[in-house]
Amino acid sequence: MASLDLQRLRRLGPYLAQDRRRLLLALVLLVPLAFAGAIQPLLVGQAISVLRGEPVLPWLRGLPVPGALRLLVGLLLLAVMVRLGLQGTQLYNVQVVGQRLTARIRDDLFRHALALSLRFHDRTTVGRLLTRLTSDVDALAEVFGSGAVGVLADLVSLVVVGVTMISIEWRLGLLLMASQIPVTLAIVWLQGRYRKVNYRVREELGGLNAELQENLQGLEVVQMFRREQENSRRFARGNDTYRRAVTGTILYDSAISAFIEWVSLVAVAVVLALGGWMVTGGSMGLGSLTTFILFSQRLFDPLRQLAERFTQIQGGLTAVERIGELLDEPLDIVELADASRSAAARRSGLQGRSPGEVVFESVSFAYRSDDPILDNLSFRIAAGEHVAIVGPTGSGKSTVIRLLCRLYEPQAGRILLDGVDIRELPIATLRQRLGVVLQDTFLFSGNVADNLRLDAPISDQELERLCGELGLKPLLHRLDQGLASELRERGANLSSGERQLLAVARVAIRDPSVLVMDEATAFLDPSTEATLQSDLDRLLRDRTAIVIAHRLATVEAADRILVLRQGRLIEQGNHLELRRAGGLYAQLADLQEKGLAAL
Repeated sequence: MASLDLQRLRRLGPYLAQDRRRLLLALVLLVPLAFAGAIQPLLVGQAISVLRGEPVLPWLRGLPVPGALRLLVGLLLLAVMVRLGLQGTQLYNVQVVGQRLTARIRDDLFRHALALSLRFHDRTTVGRLLTRLTSDVDALAEVFGSGAVGVLADLVSLVVVGVTMISIEWRLGLLLMASQIPVTLAIVWLQGRYRKVNYRVREELGGLNAELQENLQGLEVVQMFRREQENSRRFARGNDTYRRAVTGTILYDSAISAFIEWVSLVAVAVVLALGGWMVTGGSMGLGSLTTFILFSQRLFDPLRQLAERFTQIQGGLTAVERIGELLDEPLDIVELADASRSAAARRSGLQGRSPGEVVFESVSFAYRSDDPILDNLSFRIAAGEHVAIVGPTGSGKSTVIRLLCRLYEPQAGRILLDGVDIRELPIATLRQRLGVVLQDTFLFSGNVADNLRLDAPISDQELERLCGELGLKPLLHRLDQGLASELRERGANLSSGERQLLAVARVAIRDPSVLVMDEATAFLDPSTEATLQSDLDRLLRDRTAIVIAHRLATVEAADRILVLRQGRLIEQGNHLELRRAGGLYAQLADLQEKGLAAL
């Protein structure tokens, strides 16, 4: 476990290296801080020795009692002031380094999470990801800001105090140092048990966040189907499980604190008993005994603080472990190095608009190994051809789009765009050439212009012109501030048809080589669809189009129709040819005409 912790902590090195000066200053201050703390009990003991006429340090000999006391009080105040100043400087630098560390880790986690394929996100709930990006990163910030450097400071202080005590009276010094052994063993013993419980706490918190996020996103369904009480009971069960897990960590945390207090009281009692006997026998002065009593309290302060930080430290180590698991999650969708790309791929990457030929060659794909979605699928869509893909639910229509956009990788076969394997193309180039309008439109919070631009470098004037060409003027006039109008989360202040209209427009302004439409006009009312139809016709002209549609009118206009069933291409041809063939397409078309099914 310790070696794994060191490996996980080592991965923080590159992040900390960017603030090496501040971190080095904080570490350098550990030694003077420890000496400033250790000198205070020594000065107090010397003051008592001066008052009792006992042997004192050489530089105090010969001084009158009032003068010696004034000097000792002045030095004590100076030591306190120096220690406070050094502590303030160290704490400020440690907190700054900790916040910068966690900000960089949070950025990397976010970028990595966005780069992970949909396959990872399919099996990982949003709530669990949010827990790692927020709660786990905050735990790491807390342990670094108040734990990591604090532990080093405690260890340095322990060494300085121990050496000082042994130099004053080696027998009592060794006795006090020996009392640290059972405490250290107890901390090591509890560490592994606490880590397991704390990991479970983080997992339960992730599940709790996932439950909360799911219910808030599906609030409309929850309320319409009167699921408030049932979902509240489910959330309460998860909340109770989380509470019980946290209670387990409290048990270990309180146990180590109580054990340290017990050992420290016993150690102080032994020092009082033996020291009193030595003072009575004349082998030790009262000033030295006072110094030892104060040192014995200081000796256990680092262990008390370690106990107080115990929860933070273990929580931070758990956070590092969970953060590392996410950062170590491999990327399924990776780009080839330029040297590994073919000459055709390198030439294609330099082009702007391309012809738009799409070829699937023996493509097989499964989300789960026991449930194949596409089975040895092959077809070719010529440049400029308009193709519709139809088939029963679960036949693999949407999967074809996801594979073409390289949101997933096929287990077998390859996909070509203009004769180039899409795995050889830069991902940015591939997705720039594909314009996708999905049935489920997603809009970001922000204004309308930002949602239309996304990554496209388009000026305000050009955007205004394009919106006019795409028939968006009536929609923009209905909004208070036109393109500058603010949209709520997921475009909640727009109707479904208006959101779909914006989704079509933001694809159109990018002038893609291949237009992919997954029932893009499903939520448009007849009036809005008629307004957009002429612009869609212009958009589809001289451009490859792949349309997944369920309405017969949309499919009939296609140059060719591909019919899928259970991931296989079973028919292809135009509308009339497939109706005459009397196969699956003809059956689906007949059922739709009767209002009994969708294509």
